[in-house]
Amino acid sequence: MRPPVGGQGGRFHDGGTPTQPPDPDAPARVLLERRFTDGHETWAMLRRIAYDDRRLGELLVPADLGSFTSDLTSVPSVLTWLVPRTGAHLPAALVHDGLVGPADDGAPAYVSAEGHVVDRVEADRVFRDAMADTGTGVVRRWLAWSAVTLVTLLGRDQPWPAWRRWRYRLAVLGSLLLVVWLGWCATWDILDRSAPAAPGAPWIPEGSVAAELLAGAAGALVVPLLLALTWGRFRVAGAVLGTGLAFLLHVTVVVAALSALAWAAEALVARAPQVAAALTTLVVAAAAVVLVVALLR
Repeated sequence: MRPPVGGQGGRFHDGGTPTQPPDPDAPARVLLERRFTDGHETWAMLRRIAYDDRRLGELLVPADLGSFTSDLTSVPSVLTWLVPRTGAHLPAALVHDGLVGPADDGAPAYVSAEGHVVDRVEADRVFRDAMADTGTGVVRRWLAWSAVTLVTLLGRDQPWPAWRRWRYRLAVLGSLLLVVWLGWCATWDILDRSAPAAPGAPWIPEGSVAAELLAGAAGALVVPLLLALTWGRFRVAGAVLGTGLAFLLHVTVVVAALSALAWAAEALVARAPQVAAALTTLVVAAAAVVLVVALLR
């Protein structure tokens, strides 16, 4: 993969190598080598990327080309339809990987020309700004930034005391779980059905389907915004993730179910091909019977 970084607004440039200095006049190039070990795919960079951050100055990633690897944009497979692993945002994702991932010897995986030490929160901010400099769309870059902020808040690398880490973790997990549960309740309320642990959503009126859907959409917008206030200084990330989860909950569940089905089918074919063939024949025969019965009615 050897594309120059487009739409970088002059902030990305060629980072050279450990023996070759960066060239501010040359465009950044993403040169990657695919590595596949034990069923896990990673990518090694063959040349550094340099990014001129607004606050930190020039950042070079990686510090060591020989030991640094990346999985590109770290996105769960069920969400790659929304934020793909590669695209315009890839150079920013590689820079972020370098800023948050230590090298094999524990040293930073980046080089700061001005000697800055970049913590996880600042690295996430650099990621968001760098995505803007690659021409990544507003919605996608704020979603991606909110996702890495979620990882930061739930991880162990925050530059805060333990009590603050747990304060953020409780706020994050509590608000997102509450969004899921309220979405579950609202769904069954709109369907006029009862379900376990789904008492109904008080803001959804009894009436036409259109009115119930409108009230459900209003709740999916307002409730996550209110819950995001518990995230403190990261409330913007909470608002983006909460509203995204509320509106995309059903789509994500369907995609996850289909992904699980595909994974199960793949595992069955690999481990018991004869059973898989018999089940396929049975499913096709049953589908044919259902179709014939439906046509004869």
